[in-house]
Amino acid sequence: MNMNLSRKINKQSFQKFLDSFKYAFYVITHPFDGFWDLVHEKRGSMAAANPLLILPVLTNLWSMRFTNFMFNDVRWERVNIWQQVLGLLAPLLIYCVANWCLTTLFDGKGRLKDIYMGMCYSLTPYILIMNPVTIISNFVTDEEGAFLAYFNVLAIAWAAIWILISVMQIHDYSLMKAILAIAFSAVGMMIIVFLIMLFFSLVSDAVAFFISIGKEILFRIY
Repeated sequence: MNMNLSRKINKQSFQKFLDSFKYAFYVITHPFDGFWDLVHEKRGSMAAANPLLILPVLTNLWSMRFTNFMFNDVRWERVNIWQQVLGLLAPLLIYCVANWCLTTLFDGKGRLKDIYMGMCYSLTPYILIMNPVTIISNFVTDEEGAFLAYFNVLAIAWAAIWILISVMQIHDYSLMKAILAIAFSAVGMMIIVFLIMLFFSLVSDAVAFFISIGKEILFRIY
């Protein structure tokens, strides 16, 4: 009895995950309704948002590794994978925190969770465009490959515009207010990065100070 109930709950949870994951395809074609329902009608979920954040990171690595060498000047053997992962994840996560801090002060209706989901679902166009582009790059000539750069710009621009729309819908902002919110969020990101660097610098100096004291004490004792 308990096993059947557990299976039923797991099946329902998995189906809910699939529905919220597939909802990303609705969001990219109906952004205004999509982002509104994502939060206010609970159509999205953190369980689906997390893979939608990881997939662009994997897409970026896939693109670096398998794009035709004629259009890719990256030397894969010199690539630090963890640095690439952190280089993409860190700005996105810091953006969420900065946007939440700012919009909390300016009547934003979205929670940190909502901002995170909106940002993750906005990255879907990048995933859908860049993976086929990486494959196609191995079957085109140098002249034809010039168009691949346009698709790269399209993927980034599409995701950026959808992030803007997500801010409008999640916080119930006008277009101008959403643009200002993102602009000031960028300033907030720089402040957060500065504070993080300052914190680790102070911790490093403190550790070095105590280590030097310890060495001095040991030197005097022995």
